[in-house]
Amino acid sequence: MLTEIFMDKEINWKRNIAIFLTGQGITLFGSMLVHYAVQWHITLTAQSGIAMMLLSISMAAPMFLVSPFAGVWADRYSKKLLINAADAAIAVVTLIMAVLFSLGFEYIALLIVCVAMRGLGQGIQSPAVSSFLPELVPSEYLTRINGFNSSLQSAVMFMAPIAGGALISFMPVQTVLYIDVITAAIGISLLLFFVKTKPRENKPEEKPAWSDMAEGLKYIKSHAFISKLLLINIFFSLFVTPAAILTPLQTVRDFGEEPWRLVAIELVFFIGMALGGASIGVWGGFKNKSHTLALASALSSLCVVGLGLFDNFIPYLGCMGLMGFFMAFFNAPLMTIMQVKIDAEYMGRVFSVLTMLSSIMMPLGMTIWGPLADAVKIDWLLIISGAGLFAISTMFIIDKALREAGQVSEEL
Repeated sequence: MLTEIFMDKEINWKRNIAIFLTGQGITLFGSMLVHYAVQWHITLTAQSGIAMMLLSISMAAPMFLVSPFAGVWADRYSKKLLINAADAAIAVVTLIMAVLFSLGFEYIALLIVCVAMRGLGQGIQSPAVSSFLPELVPSEYLTRINGFNSSLQSAVMFMAPIAGGALISFMPVQTVLYIDVITAAIGISLLLFFVKTKPRENKPEEKPAWSDMAEGLKYIKSHAFISKLLLINIFFSLFVTPAAILTPLQTVRDFGEEPWRLVAIELVFFIGMALGGASIGVWGGFKNKSHTLALASALSSLCVVGLGLFDNFIPYLGCMGLMGFFMAFFNAPLMTIMQVKIDAEYMGRVFSVLTMLSSIMMPLGMTIWGPLADAVKIDWLLIISGAGLFAISTMFIIDKALREAGQVSEEL
């Protein structure tokens, strides 16, 4: 039982989670360096829309395809070993690519293949990490830890484009790939040697993967709040897409083509996310987490509408930073509800569905918002999507199943 982990005096959960999040932060930093280095290298080298389309597909499609299997594996096997195996596989692929580029095989197609194979590893790792946290943290502290984790990830995403831009400007792309191999090795070592967990006492009977997937979907359908949370996540991702992807284009059209403006909107968003994650980590949110989700969605919607209304760049940046801040208020309680309310034996499969939806919704959303952005002003798209986010916020208040799911114990 998970409770036995926290009763074991030899296991200090605070030390455990501190080491785990540190390792994951180091690994994420290396991965984001590769993300920006590859994206900018392809942009500068190919200067092709088709190449960028292939890059986007290579990132999203593998995660979408492998996630159902990853959820089954996370429920069957040691999540600790699964996370390390995925990280190690990603590191090996990256190392091979770095060596090939060092030998002169500098082909864009190889980079796209590398990104796709890394996507497979990330699709395996993501549900394992999400379902691993409840094994490390007592349930009453999950909201705070999810908040601090969100803040850490935002801080890394804030630093990565700055560091990536600096590195790619004076060193070849393969050097950045080597750096990612080193950060992965550090993250793997920290988790493998310093994070203590209880071994599984009983290994579940292994059935065909498709059977376990079907059981996971049946479990989701039988719990109204899970189905509704996943559905809300779909629409939240759909309505937040214009703010997440079209704002650089809006900035160029409305405020000017100066590169510093594009850097500014990225930086203030991630600063907002970091501050929001830290704030929810300290506060913990309302006693009913659905109320926190309603507040976060409503305030995010106002920020998105503000992005469509303001014609001055300074308040526009303010809206972008506040949107990042309140987005962190949405992510942490959502993760906490799922981590606490979902039965442990199904957690990996449920989070794999969440990973699938998260990886595919923005690309699908862009098939709608992208063409519209060339037909009407992006300002109007942001106002419409902001209204959609506000409608989502009301669901957490009026829906009984969501209100009941939000009642998570917080004995602090």
